[in-house]
Amino acid sequence: MPYRRLPNTDQARMRAIEAALEKGKRIATSELAFSYLSLEKLQSIYPRLSGSIRQLNAAKQNQFDKSREYGEIFKKAKLYLSHFLQVMSFAIIREELRPEVRAFYGLDPNSQRLPALNLEKDVLEWGERIIRGEAQRCQKGGSPIYSPSIALVKVHFEAFIDAFRHQKMLQNITNRASEQMNMVRDEADKLIQEVWNEVEEKFSMLPDDAKREKATSYGITYVYRPSELKKMEAEKLQTNLF
Repeated sequence: MPYRRLPNTDQARMRAIEAALEKGKRIATSELAFSYLSLEKLQSIYPRLSGSIRQLNAAKQNQFDKSREYGEIFKKAKLYLSHFLQVMSFAIIREELRPEVRAFYGLDPNSQRLPALNLEKDVLEWGERIIRGEAQRCQKGGSPIYSPSIALVKVHFEAFIDAFRHQKMLQNITNRASEQMNMVRDEADKLIQEVWNEVEEKFSMLPDDAKREKATSYGITYVYRPSELKKMEAEKLQTNLF
């Protein structure tokens, strides 16, 4: 016996609602297999569901389109920060700078270890430290580090800050669209289930095959279990043999 399967994708939800609405257009209200109140609910939720789908898809696409550009800006900021620290470290090794200058940048003066800049939060944290530290060191009479200069490092770091904030804004837009989509999905699922229950109740006195045929015309989906499909295939094969 096949079982009823409710929609589990947005496209399937749209098809289920469209099928019921199509019946509402072609059949008199008194002869519909579901109530007029349900028809009004379907007419109300259809544009909201389709609109929410469009908004979510647009938000995701916009975020995706900007992600590559953001990745390049992030990579460039990491590169300049890392190279600045490496140049500073090499200058200490060559004894052009004293090991104590590491403290200006928030580093351990007794360690040559440099921070990992793999995550956004690392770049945000160390970018501020490095730019502030270089300014403080130079104010105390230290010679500026070049190749790269802190000015160039700052340009790429600030570009990253702007891109980071924009990307977070796009993420928030996507999250809000997703939350709205989830709310509409829940409402649509409940309504589809109510309508399908009404339809099946309307045709409940018919034989099973006739009932399913009538209900299917209203958009209700029935599927066979794998075991049932195998049994049907075996019966068909046996029939063909004779």
